[in-house]
Amino acid sequence: MPVDERAPAVLRAVPPPVPAHRRSPGPARAVVVLAPLALTLVLGLWGIRREDTMWGDESVTHQLAHRDLSQIWLTARHVDLVHALYYTVMHGMYGLFGGGLLTLRMPSVLAMSVAASGIGLLGLRLAGPRAGLLAGLVFPLLPQVQKYAQEGRSYAMVCALVTWATYALVAGVPHRARRRWAVYGATMLLACLLHEFAVLALVAHGVTLAVSRVPRPVLRAWGAAAACVVAGLLPLAVRSAGQSEQVSWIEGPVRLHYFLVVAVLGLVCARVPLEVRRPVRLSALAVPILVLPGLLLLLASLVKPLFVDRYVVYSNIGAALLLGALLDHLHRRRRSPLLTWTAAVAVLAALVPPSMSLRTPQSRSDDVTAIGATVREEGRPGDGLLYLSGRHRILTGADPEDTRSLTDLALAQDPVSSHTLAGIELPAREIAARMLEFDRIVAVRAAGAHPSADPREEAKTSTLRRHFHEYGTTRVNGARVTVYVRGRAPSPKTGTGPDGPGTSGGTTR
Repeated sequence: MPVDERAPAVLRAVPPPVPAHRRSPGPARAVVVLAPLALTLVLGLWGIRREDTMWGDESVTHQLAHRDLSQIWLTARHVDLVHALYYTVMHGMYGLFGGGLLTLRMPSVLAMSVAASGIGLLGLRLAGPRAGLLAGLVFPLLPQVQKYAQEGRSYAMVCALVTWATYALVAGVPHRARRRWAVYGATMLLACLLHEFAVLALVAHGVTLAVSRVPRPVLRAWGAAAACVVAGLLPLAVRSAGQSEQVSWIEGPVRLHYFLVVAVLGLVCARVPLEVRRPVRLSALAVPILVLPGLLLLLASLVKPLFVDRYVVYSNIGAALLLGALLDHLHRRRRSPLLTWTAAVAVLAALVPPSMSLRTPQSRSDDVTAIGATVREEGRPGDGLLYLSGRHRILTGADPEDTRSLTDLALAQDPVSSHTLAGIELPAREIAARMLEFDRIVAVRAAGAHPSADPREEAKTSTLRRHFHEYGTTRVNGARVTVYVRGRAPSPKTGTGPDGPGTSGGTTR
């Protein structure tokens, strides 16, 4: 047979090579997004009402979100400018869904859920789908994440924005597209406008790029985006610096132990070798964002105390990524599956008590719902009401009905009309004169409050000491509510508790 007749047979016998089939990343991406989001949502909804209680910072959010937008911004000119954007967002939420506890806390639940899905995608991009899934599932289990996912403050929103800004950073390194860096800069700026200390994540991102030795064009693109973020934040930072009394209560690091434990744990996990190699390594991203923001706040505290754990909640992004990588590494080794599962069950069991505790009123430093209810119970219509000191008026501001039948003896102008958080008080002499017009006074003291040298506060305490006697005190979480009566010591109050009348014991709640 001629050669030209055999050729087609040969060609038919040896089919052309078929390209190797690559599994679509779509299903893996969907899992690492949806599973962490769902788990965070479930944990966030569990016990979200906290027995229908609210604590002081949430009460401030609740009160300001009920004000008009013009009132919010007029208040921000005097105090709490750093949270003005958040109060504006919550004002919109209250307008849409009503001003209840669920509306107060659901934005934080949703924000943490979005953060969890972003962490899953970060892990997927940096270390593979299993590491991403595990990182996303670990994140909502962290006690600090569970706590601030159920709190009516800005910290969960900041965490979500920093998470997705971090994802935009990682995605922008290989592509260098201006659009990606614009998204990164806009997201970081929004996070910083919600809370200024989000800018510390910007420092962590810079360190990540430096240790990753990314090309110079990438560094220039990040530098331009970072400069825009700083420029956009600068007016807020300058104006809010004049309101430093808002952090005057910080006397030392607040809940430092959690940061230290998680940071040490994260550094140990960072030694785990990863099979996946990317332009940005997982440890190069996770360690700076875990350690640097808190460390910088601690260094700043050498000049002025500033460290509060909730200011750097977003550092849990690094912790979750490192723990997810560790669990993925242990799964790949498969040398001691029994030990691995035993350790996992032990950790989950250890997380149950703090998780349940975080959903009780006692998990917060005060309970303004209980304080207001106690004032209502202890006061009689027409009694005087006194705050020691005046700035603690916010402790009973969540429900105006709690104090409606009492006369606020020191108040000259209420918080709304004065565009303040706690109102404006009368001069010291007028406060003392008004106190002497009443036979019974209900006094509210914040727990742990130190005596103030302010003339108004001195007038209150000296008048009580000279002209009134303590009738009974009820202790609640975060405050003491004391009834004072004019003249001679009264008969013992029934039901004040084992300490008897006239003591600082009374009923404990």
